[in-house]
Amino acid sequence: MRTMLVILTAAVIGLGAYSINMHGKNVSLQRTVLAQYTDNLTDASEKLSHLQRAVSQSLLFRDDDAIHNELESVWRLSSDVQSSMSNIPIGQGMSNDWLSYLGRLGDEAKKTSKTGDYQAWREKMPQVSTNLQSLSDEWSAATVDFYKNNGKMDVWLRQVDTKNPTTTFDNVQKTLKGYSEKDFPLTLSESDWQKKIDLKALQDSTITEKEALEKVKHLFPIIKDATFTVTKSSDTAPYPFYHIQFHQGIRLGYVDLTEKGGHLISYLVERPVDEARLSQDEIMKKAEEYLKLLGMNDVAFVESRENHQAWHVTFARVHPGDNALIYADGVQLKLAKDTGELLGANAMEYIQAETIKPQTPKPIDWKTFFDDDVKVQEVRNIYTDNGQFEQRLCYEVIAVRDKNTQETFRIVIDAENHNVLKVEYLT
Repeated sequence: MRTMLVILTAAVIGLGAYSINMHGKNVSLQRTVLAQYTDNLTDASEKLSHLQRAVSQSLLFRDDDAIHNELESVWRLSSDVQSSMSNIPIGQGMSNDWLSYLGRLGDEAKKTSKTGDYQAWREKMPQVSTNLQSLSDEWSAATVDFYKNNGKMDVWLRQVDTKNPTTTFDNVQKTLKGYSEKDFPLTLSESDWQKKIDLKALQDSTITEKEALEKVKHLFPIIKDATFTVTKSSDTAPYPFYHIQFHQGIRLGYVDLTEKGGHLISYLVERPVDEARLSQDEIMKKAEEYLKLLGMNDVAFVESRENHQAWHVTFARVHPGDNALIYADGVQLKLAKDTGELLGANAMEYIQAETIKPQTPKPIDWKTFFDDDVKVQEVRNIYTDNGQFEQRLCYEVIAVRDKNTQETFRIVIDAENHNVLKVEYLT
């Protein structure tokens, strides 16, 4: 009996020591993380102040070289502030707003530097400079409010929880939203692009949680007997969706479906994968079967890649007017090498369906377009972004340059005006 008491006493003392040690480590970790957040917060405040000064300084000069140097500073500092903001847990909504505003300011400076349209910059930037000063002041006030917490991690975490907006950081976000709309209004093409990202085009009726579960079981019958947990997206999400987690035997994963219409956003399964037993042709047949089950009958194969566990196969929607591939409306599937089971699907781009404007392709004489030692191996008609949020009909050319050594290139050429949009070195 005495021996048991000694053993139990030793165990209790050991557990207590372990608990104290772990608590000490947790406190130390919290202090380290908080110190990092504090440094990033201070860094962001200083850089934001420098950015405002750079914008103000750019309005001092008429000399082209002088204003060009200040534009370079604005572009560089806007990137620096974006980097600092991305390292602070200020909530996804505010982080996105900051990155968007700063990115558009930097793009404006870069564009002005290239075009030399300094008059437009001088007309627009006085108000932006004033607004940046206001944002900088509010950000400084929010930073001071943070420092009042005396380094308490739990208070900081409550501050950045967007479900409980009660801090001065929320004042910054409200001001930021207002300035974003006034300082950098979206162009028509940018507005269309944003609506696409936010799934504004979905007109389907809303489905219930029960209907979402039934949809999942229909699309993925292999997990129909799994244990499911369903949660809805937060109010701050750009669009409402259901996040459905599941567990069945060795399988663990999730499915995301839009609340409007129950469209598949993504699917992911984690399970052990044995040695490869299926050929590439067999994998491709299974991929096509999965596409039919998912109701994606208007896509065509683009490319496939493999690693030691799975094949990653990409498809793109076929434009009904000319059979060109719309790369922006892509679907990616992940299939296990052992059985061909679907381990993953990404259909976000597919449900964002691009709006294609009519375009008239003009043929190209490749013999005069390329140099004499360049041979065209393959030409495919595609739609791709031209960098201005517009989907352009293009010729995707695989060409080989064979002089001293053979080199292969992928060239994307606008089919209507023959502008070269992209050149990619393959081998």
